[in-house]
Amino acid sequence: MTDYTTIDFSPLLASSTDEIVTHSLVSDVRLASGRTLALVTLHNGKDHTRPNTLGPATLTELGETLDGLQRRAAAGEIDAVAITGKQYIFAAGADLSGVGALPSTDVARLIAQLGHHVLGKLSTLGVPSFSFVNGLALGGAVEIALHSTYRTVDSSAAAIALPEVFLGLVPGWGGATLLPNLIGIENALEVIISNPLKQNRTLKPQQAFDLGIFDAIFSPTSFLEDSLRWADGVLEGTVKVSRKNVPGKIERLTKWPVAIKVARNMLESRIGTIPKSPYLALELLDKAKSGSAEEGFAREDEALAELISGDQFIASMYAFDLVQKRAKRPVGAPDKELAKKVTKVGVIGAGLMASQFALLFVRRLQVPVLITDIDQARVDKGIAYIRDEIAKLQDKGRIDPDTANRLRALVRGTVDKSEYADCDFVIEAVFEETGVKQQVFSEIEGIVAPDAVLATNTSSLSVEEIGSVLKHPDRLVGFHFFNPVAVMPLIEIVKTPHSSDEALSTAFVVAKNLRKNAILTADAPGFVVNRLLAKVMGEAARAVDEGTPLLTVESAFAPLGLPMTPFQLIDLVGWKVAAHVQDTMVRHFPERFFASENLHRLAELPEVVEKDKNGRVTGWTKQAQKALETGKKTASEAEILRRVEDGLASEIRLMLDEGVVPEVEDIDLGLILGAGWPFIDGGASPYLDRSGASERATGSTFHTPPLRGVAHR
Repeated sequence: MTDYTTIDFSPLLASSTDEIVTHSLVSDVRLASGRTLALVTLHNGKDHTRPNTLGPATLTELGETLDGLQRRAAAGEIDAVAITGKQYIFAAGADLSGVGALPSTDVARLIAQLGHHVLGKLSTLGVPSFSFVNGLALGGAVEIALHSTYRTVDSSAAAIALPEVFLGLVPGWGGATLLPNLIGIENALEVIISNPLKQNRTLKPQQAFDLGIFDAIFSPTSFLEDSLRWADGVLEGTVKVSRKNVPGKIERLTKWPVAIKVARNMLESRIGTIPKSPYLALELLDKAKSGSAEEGFAREDEALAELISGDQFIASMYAFDLVQKRAKRPVGAPDKELAKKVTKVGVIGAGLMASQFALLFVRRLQVPVLITDIDQARVDKGIAYIRDEIAKLQDKGRIDPDTANRLRALVRGTVDKSEYADCDFVIEAVFEETGVKQQVFSEIEGIVAPDAVLATNTSSLSVEEIGSVLKHPDRLVGFHFFNPVAVMPLIEIVKTPHSSDEALSTAFVVAKNLRKNAILTADAPGFVVNRLLAKVMGEAARAVDEGTPLLTVESAFAPLGLPMTPFQLIDLVGWKVAAHVQDTMVRHFPERFFASENLHRLAELPEVVEKDKNGRVTGWTKQAQKALETGKKTASEAEILRRVEDGLASEIRLMLDEGVVPEVEDIDLGLILGAGWPFIDGGASPYLDRSGASERATGSTFHTPPLRGVAHR
């Protein structure tokens, strides 16, 4: 058991000089019973746009405040202590801004130990402690509440979560030990592991209350007053606190180990074994079923020190910064004041992709949307799809009936293209062939207003070539969505040598209003994401063509930590699409990309691969085995991985040299948002630097020095 009172935390404080300190402001509140409650308000002196965070100086001040309150409690001056936050914000968790610069693993361990030292004081004050969670509460903020004797939550709080696993960490200030013993192992697994791995899902206050994280929930109109009244009732004994989800002996002996085993199997099937934080969190939750809380805290100290010092966390913080900051301020985007106001959108085509576009535009922009196609039957099918999807949104409670009716009324389908005349933004979703796209744009250009912006959703064709038939090619931009359209957060906005700043600005503003993140890319084959995915898929296809067994190829990619194996991804996007993309890339870069005739053969089959219940590829179908024509040369997993790594590093360097994107950060951002590349890689470049591929293939690293944890510097 660690004696936190004997630890010297000064090295940690010395490494955190730029912290915006969240102060602990104390005021005494006289309760109706006559008791005195010391109310600690966390406040960093900023408004709600700069949330409270919990850095070393903040924790130190909070610890000193709690020490003073403990002395007052011993003197009989106060009967309880409560912690709350500034307006709308309890706290947004630990301040991680300076963690990457920590000098050693020992100093990293101090972060966990200081959190345990300070928050642990909430259970040793000599009087009951309360947390009045009045707003956003993430990570360490939830752990403040868990260390308190009692907890209330505002029903309007923006989010409640322990998101550490999403960032390559674990709840290391008591969360992994206290939460399962409060709400049960299955609920704790959901909050600590499952939710972070589902695109960092958070809890609504009612959900958190129902799970048993909080003892009471009150409306925002009188949250503090109701919390104080409730706390007074608890102190008086007139309010009884019932915790129905606290695990009993039977759960600890039977349900607990089963739940851990199921969770481990789920992790292995969904994310493989490369990410460290989910498995360390799982170990902490497993061991939390027995022993003392202090023993659990000591295990958290070591787990957090290991992770903070490691490469995966540093890469995760790099990726998080890209998504939170760079994605919100796209590099190279023209001034938004140049954007044309979009009051009506035209979608050329009424197939599945076009219908998904129309649904997204009408839902997010809430302006009239027009779809057309070559015959009324196709138009009617597209309109029916859109209306069905709107109905599903209503059934799920995502939109109310009035909104559903309004959205349905805003979408119109026709075969009369003259109705595009008053559209400000027109995007095509027709067959992926240059001639077809040129034909539709030639026709539309004569109908739309002179300043209307035209957009193509091509995934691999030259935008400039598509626009070469236009009288005003300056109005055309690439506007490349990723599938599924409603889910994937990235749009690649493609700039040709002719694209005007006005057209580009409009595209960026539209993307933002669609709640998508956009990156600017030059008009180069495959743009960013598909160019690099083509490299990955090409190397997988090459290995199969040579004669390597399918599962050997699939396993070779595991160290990359990708969300899908190569052939799992190809099966999702479609074998014909994959073959077309590979052909396109080989046509432009025959010496660097690989096109497989086997992909075309397999594309003609109804089923190509067999999968298990988790969607993992387990082998070829019998038809695929007959269709394949392969050699007899077998590559090892290490050989395949090295080819992929070196090929990616070489291609990224060429893309930067060619000016496809401004900086390598934009490539990493594109891979994270457009292809689901994991935070623990940092996209691609930090991983390629760490693996040695950058230097092997290009003679230098993408980051100087490479992004590595302190344990490996």
